[in-house]
Amino acid sequence: MGRTIERLALDAGHEIVLRSGSEMPVEAFNTALTTADVAIEFTRPEAAFQNVSACLAAGTPVVCGTTGWLDRIAPIQQLCNEKGGAFFYASNFSIGVHLFFELNRRLAHLMNAHPQYEARLEETHHVHKLDAPSGTAVTLAGDIVDILERKRAWVKGETRDAGLLPIISYREDEVPGTHIVQYASAIDTLSIRHEAHSREGFASGALLAAQWLIGKKGCFSMNDLLRF
Repeated sequence: MGRTIERLALDAGHEIVLRSGSEMPVEAFNTALTTADVAIEFTRPEAAFQNVSACLAAGTPVVCGTTGWLDRIAPIQQLCNEKGGAFFYASNFSIGVHLFFELNRRLAHLMNAHPQYEARLEETHHVHKLDAPSGTAVTLAGDIVDILERKRAWVKGETRDAGLLPIISYREDEVPGTHIVQYASAIDTLSIRHEAHSREGFASGALLAAQWLIGKKGCFSMNDLLRF
């Protein structure tokens, strides 16, 4: 993702003032941050909290797309507000995925009237993806659980508990990302599906968010950017 974002940013005429890796000294990283108009953070779950914190402490607006660390997002939102900073988070920056989120919510509302349909969610990604289920799958599942009255929580893997929504994760080759929401009954199955063809949709969405974030204060999401 980092390489794709950099390529698209340079093609659009932007300047990259800092490329940060694990080998960069913390002091040099913090100093370099102050020269940037905005930072884009796509790293690893164990590094995201520290990276985003450093950006906010430096007064640099930050867009984050790293998933698997959301149990620590509340302190980041608090720090953003305390510093008067700007923080933008999305589990997925694809515009198509956010249209898919809207379809998912609408379908869950409709399915409240049809308890004969059993819901499940499947996601497939490349073998390098560290978290499972994906952040996008967790967002989809969370919306279903919030809306579908017969589900109280989601669970990773298959389950026999009718009150739980199963998320099945697959890791295959170089698949950019496929998500399927399925409702199956004894007589038919209804599915909605989003399939990414490359990482460019995610990267271009992150760049769009970065340009939009400059000059703003607060915590934002794709709903703010797309005005859903």
